[in-house]
Amino acid sequence: MTLRQLAAHVAELPRIFIALALQTEEVDFAKQKPAPFTGSTQQELMQLFEDSYQSAVKALNDTNIVEIAKTWTMRAGDKVLISLPRQVVIRTMAMNHLIHHRGQLSVYLRLLDVPVPGMYGPSADEGFGG
Repeated sequence: MTLRQLAAHVAELPRIFIALALQTEEVDFAKQKPAPFTGSTQQELMQLFEDSYQSAVKALNDTNIVEIAKTWTMRAGDKVLISLPRQVVIRTMAMNHLIHHRGQLSVYLRLLDVPVPGMYGPSADEGFGG
C-alpha cells in the first residue's frame, strides 16, 4: 500500500472492525466495497479517523454481552474470509490488525525522516527525559 492508502486504512479500521462488526451480522465485499479515501489533506485524514473512532465508540456503548458474543462474518461473495464471535473480531481484526498496520506506518515515517511518535512510551525520536 502507499503511505496514503495505509494511513486511510488505519483510520477506517475502528469503523470496519468494531462498528460494522457490532451493527451487522456480516459484510460481503463482493456487494459493498468500502469507498476509497479521496481526501488529500492531513485534516481530512484525521476527520476520517475521528468519524471512524466515534462510530466504534457508539457501537461499543450500544452493545451488550449477548450481542458481542454472536458470530460476525466477512466474506467476498461465496468465499468466507472470517466468521468469528464479534468480541474475537474486535480483538484480532481491530486491535491486532491496527497494531500491525501502525507498525508499518512507523516504517514509512522512518524512511521519510519524520520523527516517529511514541506508541507505548517515548520513541527514540522523543528521547527519554531527565
